[in-house]
Amino acid sequence: MGLLAPTHLADWRSGRVDFLERVIQGNLKKISALMKAFRRWAQEEGLRPRETRYVRHGLSGAQELRFSKSGDPGIEQSYRTHYISPALSERRQQHIKERVERAERPVVFQIITDSQCSECGAELSRGSFLFMEAQQPLCLACARLDDLEYLPAGDVALTRRATKYGERTTGVVRFSRTRGRYERQGILVEVAALEKSERECALDASERARERAHGAAERRKQDEGLVIQMTEQILTLFPGCSPNEAAAIASHTAARGSGRVGRTAAGRNLDRQALTAAVTAAVRHRNTGYDSLLPSGLDRALSRERIAGQVHEILAASRSQDCGRRETAYVFARLLASALRAWAFGEICRLLE
Repeated sequence: MGLLAPTHLADWRSGRVDFLERVIQGNLKKISALMKAFRRWAQEEGLRPRETRYVRHGLSGAQELRFSKSGDPGIEQSYRTHYISPALSERRQQHIKERVERAERPVVFQIITDSQCSECGAELSRGSFLFMEAQQPLCLACARLDDLEYLPAGDVALTRRATKYGERTTGVVRFSRTRGRYERQGILVEVAALEKSERECALDASERARERAHGAAERRKQDEGLVIQMTEQILTLFPGCSPNEAAAIASHTAARGSGRVGRTAAGRNLDRQALTAAVTAAVRHRNTGYDSLLPSGLDRALSRERIAGQVHEILAASRSQDCGRRETAYVFARLLASALRAWAFGEICRLLE
């Protein structure tokens, strides 16, 4: 229905929002009418009601999450009721129930500004860990998490095993001002679970290294094949583009982990619009003064608008087969001139002997 943003749902499940109705878009009358209409539709479709528990981890253990502003038991039960298709197997229904009732893993924040614990008054400097409970910041000691060991992100196998063996695993996130979101930094886990995970990782380290090397080789092979396919498609869309330039554009846009258009699903499927966008970006950076406009303080949108006509002319010329023939003739002429100069130089040297 689009009435609840995923970020607001995550805030509620982690305890940063006291009740769900606070972040649902719409007044209580509208929400009540929508819930009645949904229950009526579920009954007409023959779906089975099943009540579930929504809990989160708190200082005193698992805590029930609150849905409504009033906290009325009847309203709370209505929110907790799910409707499941009878066509699903009992095992599948139980799996859905367990997934919904599973409490979200607690989150600790690695702060980017100085703060203070609301309980003991301890000063928390930038980079320290902070736990939020009922909108109040707590140090790890007051949150009873100071016995956990910090495991930074980076070693996937170690993190996976530590999470598996740890009973009080807590995620660690830090806010990125550039991206405007929280990003995972690692986990807090019991020392015993971490030590057990490290021993297991040491035993199969060589095997995992071989698997990583094999996987890296496979990925390189896939990337090389993708670049070849992209190069062919770019030359089909832009016959006037030289093979070397097309290969350079394909290699740049298809770089793994770059986040460029060539790594999107459309790009990997050789979509016409995606590859045209890649070529447009290459022309913008290589054949215009776009890169010199940005440092001068000109807005990105205005910079692109200023060189749009130039980019359009270059792309139009590259789409022409005649342009490709002219470029080939030009390259051949340069090679011929170079060969003639070499021959003439050789002849002069021979006459001077």
